[in-house]
Amino acid sequence: MFPTRHLKTVGAAASLGAIVLAGMLIIPSPGRAEDDDNNHENSNESKIKQGFAIAPVKLNLAGKNRSLVGLGSYIVNAQADCNGCHSIKPELEYSPGGNPYFNQHPATVNPAVYLAGGQDFGQFPGPGPFPHIISRNLTPDKTGMPAGGHTFQEFKTVLRTGKDYDQLHPTCKGAPDGSCLPPPFDGDLLQIMPWPVYHNMTDQDIRAIYEYLSAIPCLEGSKDAKSPLHNDCSK
Repeated sequence: MFPTRHLKTVGAAASLGAIVLAGMLIIPSPGRAEDDDNNHENSNESKIKQGFAIAPVKLNLAGKNRSLVGLGSYIVNAQADCNGCHSIKPELEYSPGGNPYFNQHPATVNPAVYLAGGQDFGQFPGPGPFPHIISRNLTPDKTGMPAGGHTFQEFKTVLRTGKDYDQLHPTCKGAPDGSCLPPPFDGDLLQIMPWPVYHNMTDQDIRAIYEYLSAIPCLEGSKDAKSPLHNDCSK
């Protein structure tokens, strides 16, 4: 009986060892998880460094999260091309002698109109008694908050839902008169900005964009104080 019991014990131990070994192969080791985290941090660090290298204007980092500012610059200037729509017009987006579309290098963004809005996308949804859609000023106002003095929560709502806090082009309640959008277009929503794509961004990326826009210089934009593109830069 003893040899039989001994063999059963040895067999059970061997089976348990096989199960433990299989579990070790399935469950990632702590070292590998740490490596993944480090790679993620290193990836972000390279983007932060590049973000500062390509920022076309002097940044105010006082009271800002430096890492978020750098990451935000990378997203705004290397991925989303925000200035492509939020400069006054394509021919002024770059400084004289630095327009890459004229085969002028290195490309030099024009700081005088950087993200100050004003680009006219024409009548929307087409020719007729419809409003012109004009890009907004994204630079911070005298409060230090960007895009018309929006809080971060408001800014995130814009990117997540397309909400137009300015209500510049309400939905027409009657015949179009050049100031409203005909149904089914919803005047509560931004119609040109690609928020249906940007709404997929992580909260961290949206926060980084907001932090970066808070760090760029305030630009007045429109000289008309009654214009929604006007930005109050007075201190």
